[in-house]
Amino acid sequence: MTLQQLRYAVAVSDCHSINKAAKAFYLSQPALSGSIKELEDELGIILFERTNRGANVTPEGKHFLGYARQLLEQYELIEDRFINKQVREKFGVSCQHYTFAVKAFVELVKNVGMDKFEFSITETRTADVLEDVRSFKSEIGVIYLDDFNRSALMKLLKENDLAAEDLFKCKTYVYLSADHPLAKKKSIKFEELKPYPNLSFDQGSNNSFYLSEEVLSTRDYDKLIKCNDRGTILNLMIGLNGYTLCSGIICEDLNGTGYKAIPLDEKQTMDIVYIHRVNSTLSALGKEYIEYLRAYEKYIL
Repeated sequence: MTLQQLRYAVAVSDCHSINKAAKAFYLSQPALSGSIKELEDELGIILFERTNRGANVTPEGKHFLGYARQLLEQYELIEDRFINKQVREKFGVSCQHYTFAVKAFVELVKNVGMDKFEFSITETRTADVLEDVRSFKSEIGVIYLDDFNRSALMKLLKENDLAAEDLFKCKTYVYLSADHPLAKKKSIKFEELKPYPNLSFDQGSNNSFYLSEEVLSTRDYDKLIKCNDRGTILNLMIGLNGYTLCSGIICEDLNGTGYKAIPLDEKQTMDIVYIHRVNSTLSALGKEYIEYLRAYEKYIL
């Protein structure tokens, strides 16, 4: 097994086609197909199902390619640092759609500067947060746990060699426009929300209740709209008097002053946690980012 064979396998997976991957490497289709076959024979597994429509990754292949991508990414880091002499340290964060996680990232970048570092932050679906940390795309992930999803998510974390560390505990708040009919209330009962659309982040093909970014995801909502980005949700709060359920931490300098977080009259709480790879030591940037995150505990309403 060689690094080049791993590159070929990853390319076939990305292209869903041996022919397209071969063109990308300026190889003949039989040559690349033969290299993939040699790799499969050595591993004793089938990586791809060949069809007239392309190459589909098998379940075993998907598992193997996850490790292959990690190895290639680590090799590229070694190559950049020690062969190409690129000394810019990389630091990445993946998180559910939390403004405070973005704000903490902004504060980190402002403090350390960008001359010596390469940064990335991704607001994304829950399953993708786990995958980003598992595959080394991000050093840290930020998600929430509660009594409902904890067992399922902890099982997923363990299966992916990930661990969760507590940041802070929050009550559940209703996040809505400052002009919403309920915006002046001191607290809101769940029944009072029924006339208004509940806004939640779409989790794609992993749309399990356990992977929802919002608490009380199993409740019946008469009106429900799923979105895939925070900007759209904020627009729907204004345009349709929609709402979402959140931690209650407001970052007005990022989202503006046109929104409010009002306590939901429920006992439901959520634990904000950060996740990292098991047996890995956080970098200096990672530790500093965690401190910025922990500082937001004082802003919990």
